[in-house]
Amino acid sequence: MAQQKKMVEAITSMDEDFSKWYTDIVKKAELMDYSSVKGCMVIEPYGYAIWENIQKDLDARFKKVGVQNVYMPMFIPESLLQREKDHVEGFAPEVAWVTHGGQEELTERLCVRPTSEVLFCEHYQKVIKSWRDLPKLYNQWCSVVRWEKTTRPFLRSSEFLWQEGHTMHETAEEAEEETMRMLKLYEAFYRETLAIPAVTGKKTEKEKFAGAKATYTIEPMMHNGVALQGGTSHYFGDGFAKSFGIAFTGRDNTLQTPHQTSWGVSTRMIGAIIMVHGDDNGLVLPPRIAPIQVVIVPIAQHKPGVLEKSRELADRLGEQFRIKLDDSEQSPGWKFSQYEMQGVPLRLEIGPKDLEKNQCVLVRRDNREKIFVSLDELETKIPELLQAVHDGMYERALQNLHEKTFEAHTHEEFLDIAANKPGFIKAMWCGDSACEDKLKEETGGVKSRCIPFEEEHLDDVCVCCGKPAKHMVYWGRQY
Repeated sequence: MAQQKKMVEAITSMDEDFSKWYTDIVKKAELMDYSSVKGCMVIEPYGYAIWENIQKDLDARFKKVGVQNVYMPMFIPESLLQREKDHVEGFAPEVAWVTHGGQEELTERLCVRPTSEVLFCEHYQKVIKSWRDLPKLYNQWCSVVRWEKTTRPFLRSSEFLWQEGHTMHETAEEAEEETMRMLKLYEAFYRETLAIPAVTGKKTEKEKFAGAKATYTIEPMMHNGVALQGGTSHYFGDGFAKSFGIAFTGRDNTLQTPHQTSWGVSTRMIGAIIMVHGDDNGLVLPPRIAPIQVVIVPIAQHKPGVLEKSRELADRLGEQFRIKLDDSEQSPGWKFSQYEMQGVPLRLEIGPKDLEKNQCVLVRRDNREKIFVSLDELETKIPELLQAVHDGMYERALQNLHEKTFEAHTHEEFLDIAANKPGFIKAMWCGDSACEDKLKEETGGVKSRCIPFEEEHLDDVCVCCGKPAKHMVYWGRQY
């Protein structure tokens, strides 16, 4: 694509200051506003509409595989939280506590949920009695609180919206299958709905979720080469179930312990959408979750017939797509900039000359390509173009992922790449967490992202210590 004239001068260039560019977009596209509580944000209507479309898509995918939605309390008694030691230790630094109810000091502190494993386990202990009660496939849409020291809108906030699935199964094999099924569901959602490719795999022991036997992750790469943990799926085994006394009568009439999974994604995905697809003119939204899929901009709307035809098109196309007609008094140029900044996938322009020819102009947000289309063909042409926008976005993101993934064969090469080439580093590892710590310290923050499901054999020895290698690992910096 040829270099295009920058339309929205108020947005800092991503090459100049990526962090400032990100903040400019979330503010100027009216996705969020800051609140009086540090680390907590106001999600504005446009930002929340993106989340609603994400939620609608994911919720349908969950229900298709038999998951049911429930809702658990916001508060967790301290004694309940303490029943799973590893889990408590993992979350202790981030827990917010309620100590008073009105004027009265509580006899027991209440934790504001950072996650809900213990609440689900308390409930499952009451309702699971027989193998016939299994599996239990539950999910909840809610907010959680983690008292973060450093916050950034959507990426890391003290309170955020998410979904958390918590399931119980008759056997370990069934639970492990569920863990992988949900990770693949997330991977498909990122690809098919968000137009985001990602690396998927298993977290190392050091990086796995507190209390889990295994954690699997989806790791998309942002435009600047930094990773974002896009979603996780955990296999818990029977550890939580034993801690909470959950048991059922098995098919052979013996008492057995169920096996558990947990999986979740959050509003962090909105941050991923911004940083994977956005450009110096603002957001570039995947068509399937864009609050407005097509914006209609009348040209010379004071001329006879232009507004009437624009309104007729809005009514007609609104039956099939999410449409906005901007018939305000702002100039067409201002409108073009505004909707580019908001990432609307397609812009439909129609003026007096178009009326004469029974046509309009459709402009793609992702590459600004202009296409003249007959008004009689819009119902078939718009879906084609929305799919083309999605595919183009995915291919550019995939190209960025490939271009910013490097191989390191020696310790020196690893350090050089970490210092000079932002992105993922593929390198062999011995399996010792001491090497993870050393590489993180030496590079100022490069961590293991995951052990991919399909490992390449790059070398025989660990890139850090030179001992025999056990795994190939993706390494990188993270948000």
